[in-house]
Amino acid sequence: MCILSLVRALPAVILSIAFLSACSTPPQKELDLAQGALDAARAAGAETYAPNEIAAASNTLQQARDAIAQRDFRLALTRALDAHDRALEAAKAAAEGQVRAHAETDAAVTAARTAVQTLARRLEMPDTAKLPKQEVEAARATLKAAQDDVQKAGAATAAANYAEAKQAIAGLSARIAAQMQALDAAATKKPARPVRRTR
Repeated sequence: MCILSLVRALPAVILSIAFLSACSTPPQKELDLAQGALDAARAAGAETYAPNEIAAASNTLQQARDAIAQRDFRLALTRALDAHDRALEAAKAAAEGQVRAHAETDAAVTAARTAVQTLARRLEMPDTAKLPKQEVEAARATLKAAQDDVQKAGAATAAANYAEAKQAIAGLSARIAAQMQALDAAATKKPARPVRRTR
Protein backbone atom coordinates (compact mmCIF):
# COMPACT_ATOMS: atom_id res chain seq x y z
CA MET A 1 0.00 0.00 0.00
CA CYS A 2 2.84 2.36 0.85
CA ILE A 3 4.56 1.63 -2.45
CA LEU A 4 1.31 2.28 -4.35
CA SER A 5 0.85 5.61 -2.57
CA LEU A 6 4.42 6.57 -3.41
CA VAL A 7 3.88 5.72 -7.07
CA ARG A 8 0.76 7.86 -7.16
CA ALA A 9 2.61 10.77 -5.58
CA LEU A 10 5.54 10.57 -7.99
CA PRO A 11 4.09 12.97 -10.66
CA ALA A 12 3.52 15.70 -8.07
CA VAL A 13 6.99 15.15 -6.62
CA ILE A 14 8.59 15.29 -10.05
CA LEU A 15 6.65 18.46 -10.90
CA SER A 16 7.72 20.10 -7.66
CA ILE A 17 11.35 19.20 -8.26
CA ALA A 18 11.15 20.58 -11.81
CA PHE A 19 9.59 23.81 -10.58
CA LEU A 20 12.19 24.25 -7.87
CA SER A 21 14.93 23.52 -10.39
CA ALA A 22 13.50 26.09 -12.80
CA CYS A 23 13.39 28.68 -10.02
CA SER A 24 17.01 28.06 -9.07
CA THR A 25 18.38 29.70 -12.22
CA PRO A 26 17.53 32.93 -14.05
CA PRO A 27 14.62 32.45 -16.51
CA GLN A 28 16.70 33.52 -19.49
CA LYS A 29 14.51 31.82 -22.07
CA GLU A 30 11.41 33.61 -20.79
CA LEU A 31 13.29 36.90 -20.66
CA ASP A 32 14.38 36.49 -24.27
CA LEU A 33 10.84 35.66 -25.37
CA ALA A 34 9.47 38.70 -23.56
CA GLN A 35 12.14 40.96 -25.06
CA GLY A 36 11.40 39.61 -28.53
CA ALA A 37 7.67 40.24 -28.11
CA LEU A 38 8.43 43.73 -26.83
CA ASP A 39 10.65 44.50 -29.84
CA ALA A 40 7.97 43.19 -32.20
CA ALA A 41 5.32 45.38 -30.56
CA ARG A 42 7.51 48.45 -30.91
CA ALA A 43 8.16 47.62 -34.56
CA ALA A 44 4.37 47.40 -35.03
CA GLY A 45 4.02 50.98 -33.81
CA ALA A 46 2.98 50.32 -30.22
CA GLU A 47 4.80 53.39 -28.90
CA THR A 48 2.55 55.51 -31.13
CA TYR A 49 -0.73 53.59 -31.11
CA ALA A 50 -0.56 51.71 -27.78
CA PRO A 51 1.73 53.75 -25.52
CA ASN A 52 0.15 52.62 -22.26
CA GLU A 53 0.29 48.93 -23.15
CA ILE A 54 3.90 49.03 -24.35
CA ALA A 55 4.95 50.99 -21.27
CA ALA A 56 3.34 48.39 -19.01
CA ALA A 57 5.10 45.56 -20.84
CA SER A 58 8.46 47.35 -20.66
CA ASN A 59 8.07 48.10 -16.95
CA THR A 60 7.13 44.50 -16.18
CA LEU A 61 10.16 43.21 -18.05
CA GLN A 62 12.37 45.57 -16.08
CA GLN A 63 10.82 44.20 -12.90
CA ALA A 64 11.86 40.72 -14.04
CA ARG A 65 15.43 41.90 -14.50
CA ASP A 66 15.37 43.61 -11.11
CA ALA A 67 14.17 40.36 -9.55
CA ILE A 68 17.11 38.52 -11.13
CA ALA A 69 19.47 41.07 -9.64
CA GLN A 70 17.93 40.24 -6.27
CA ARG A 71 18.25 36.51 -7.11
CA ASP A 72 14.50 36.07 -6.79
CA PHE A 73 14.24 33.82 -9.83
CA ARG A 74 10.68 32.71 -9.09
CA LEU A 75 9.46 36.32 -9.18
CA ALA A 76 11.61 36.95 -12.24
CA LEU A 77 9.92 34.07 -14.05
CA THR A 78 6.46 35.36 -13.16
CA ARG A 79 7.32 38.88 -14.30
CA ALA A 80 8.92 37.68 -17.54
CA LEU A 81 5.84 35.66 -18.47
CA ASP A 82 3.63 38.62 -17.61
CA ALA A 83 5.81 40.96 -19.69
CA HIS A 84 5.50 38.59 -22.66
CA ASP A 85 1.70 38.60 -22.42
CA ARG A 86 1.60 42.37 -22.05
CA ALA A 87 3.84 42.82 -25.09
CA LEU A 88 1.49 40.66 -27.16
CA GLU A 89 -1.44 42.79 -25.99
CA ALA A 90 0.50 45.93 -26.95
CA ALA A 91 1.12 44.57 -30.44
CA LYS A 92 -2.57 43.77 -30.85
CA ALA A 93 -3.59 47.23 -29.61
CA ALA A 94 -1.08 48.83 -31.98
CA ALA A 95 -2.52 46.98 -34.96
CA GLU A 96 -6.04 48.07 -34.02
CA GLY A 97 -4.82 51.64 -33.49
CA GLN A 98 -3.23 51.75 -36.90
CA VAL A 99 -6.47 50.59 -38.51
CA ARG A 100 -8.39 53.37 -36.73
CA ALA A 101 -5.75 55.97 -37.60
CA HIS A 102 -5.83 54.95 -41.26
CA ALA A 103 -9.61 55.20 -41.41
CA GLU A 104 -9.68 58.60 -39.68
CA THR A 105 -6.89 60.01 -41.84
CA ASP A 106 -8.41 58.67 -45.04
CA ALA A 107 -11.72 60.33 -44.15
CA ALA A 108 -9.95 63.63 -43.40
CA VAL A 109 -8.03 63.56 -46.68
CA THR A 110 -11.22 62.75 -48.61
CA ALA A 111 -12.99 65.71 -46.98
CA ALA A 112 -10.05 67.95 -47.86
CA ARG A 113 -10.13 66.81 -51.49
CA THR A 114 -13.86 67.55 -51.63
CA ALA A 115 -13.26 71.06 -50.30
CA VAL A 116 -10.54 71.65 -52.88
CA GLN A 117 -12.81 70.48 -55.69
CA THR A 118 -15.58 72.77 -54.45
CA LEU A 119 -13.32 75.82 -54.55
CA ALA A 120 -12.00 74.82 -57.98
CA ARG A 121 -15.55 74.60 -59.37
CA ARG A 122 -16.40 77.96 -57.80
CA LEU A 123 -13.50 79.60 -59.59
CA GLU A 124 -14.70 78.11 -62.89
CA MET A 125 -18.12 79.76 -62.62
CA PRO A 126 -18.90 82.45 -65.24
CA ASP A 127 -19.26 85.26 -62.71
CA THR A 128 -15.65 84.81 -61.52
CA ALA A 129 -14.41 87.07 -64.32
CA LYS A 130 -16.58 89.88 -62.93
CA LEU A 131 -15.23 89.59 -59.40
CA PRO A 132 -12.51 91.89 -58.05
CA LYS A 133 -9.10 90.74 -59.26
CA GLN A 134 -7.69 90.76 -55.76
CA GLU A 135 -10.34 88.34 -54.47
CA VAL A 136 -9.86 85.98 -57.41
CA GLU A 137 -6.08 85.93 -57.07
CA ALA A 138 -6.38 85.22 -53.35
CA ALA A 139 -8.76 82.34 -54.04
CA ARG A 140 -6.44 80.87 -56.68
CA ALA A 141 -3.50 81.08 -54.29
CA THR A 142 -5.55 79.32 -51.59
CA LEU A 143 -6.54 76.64 -54.09
CA LYS A 144 -2.94 76.01 -55.18
CA ALA A 145 -1.71 75.73 -51.59
CA ALA A 146 -4.60 73.43 -50.69
CA GLN A 147 -3.90 71.16 -53.66
CA ASP A 148 -0.26 70.87 -52.59
CA ASP A 149 -1.30 70.09 -49.01
CA VAL A 150 -3.72 67.39 -50.13
CA GLN A 151 -1.03 65.83 -52.30
CA LYS A 152 1.37 65.75 -49.34
CA ALA A 153 -1.32 64.26 -47.12
CA GLY A 154 -2.07 61.56 -49.67
CA ALA A 155 1.60 60.60 -49.91
CA ALA A 156 1.94 60.54 -46.11
CA THR A 157 -1.15 58.36 -45.78
CA ALA A 158 0.21 55.90 -48.34
CA ALA A 159 3.40 55.71 -46.25
CA ALA A 160 1.34 55.14 -43.06
CA ASN A 161 2.53 58.48 -41.63
CA TYR A 162 -0.92 59.39 -40.38
CA ALA A 163 0.14 62.15 -38.01
CA GLU A 164 2.05 63.85 -40.83
CA ALA A 165 -0.93 63.50 -43.14
CA LYS A 166 -3.28 65.14 -40.65
CA GLN A 167 -0.80 67.93 -40.05
CA ALA A 168 -0.57 68.63 -43.79
CA ILE A 169 -4.30 69.32 -44.09
CA ALA A 170 -4.90 70.85 -40.67
CA GLY A 171 -7.23 73.84 -41.06
CA LEU A 172 -7.50 73.37 -44.83
CA SER A 173 -11.29 73.04 -44.95
CA ALA A 174 -11.70 76.17 -42.81
CA ARG A 175 -9.40 78.18 -45.07
CA ILE A 176 -11.30 77.12 -48.15
CA ALA A 177 -14.66 77.84 -46.51
CA ALA A 178 -13.46 81.35 -45.66
CA GLN A 179 -12.29 81.88 -49.23
CA MET A 180 -15.63 80.67 -50.58
CA GLN A 181 -17.45 83.14 -48.35
CA ALA A 182 -15.20 85.95 -49.57
CA LEU A 183 -15.98 85.10 -53.20
CA ASP A 184 -19.71 84.88 -52.54
CA ALA A 185 -19.64 88.18 -50.68
CA ALA A 186 -17.80 89.83 -53.57
CA ALA A 187 -20.31 88.40 -56.05
CA THR A 188 -23.32 89.78 -54.18
CA LYS A 189 -21.77 93.12 -53.36
CA LYS A 190 -23.42 95.91 -55.29
CA PRO A 191 -21.13 98.40 -56.99
CA ALA A 192 -21.00 101.82 -55.36
CA ARG A 193 -23.08 104.50 -57.04
CA PRO A 194 -21.15 107.43 -58.43
CA VAL A 195 -21.46 110.59 -56.41
CA ARG A 196 -23.40 113.29 -58.25
CA ARG A 197 -21.87 116.71 -58.22
CA THR A 198 -24.14 119.57 -57.41
CA ARG A 199 -23.91 122.78 -59.44
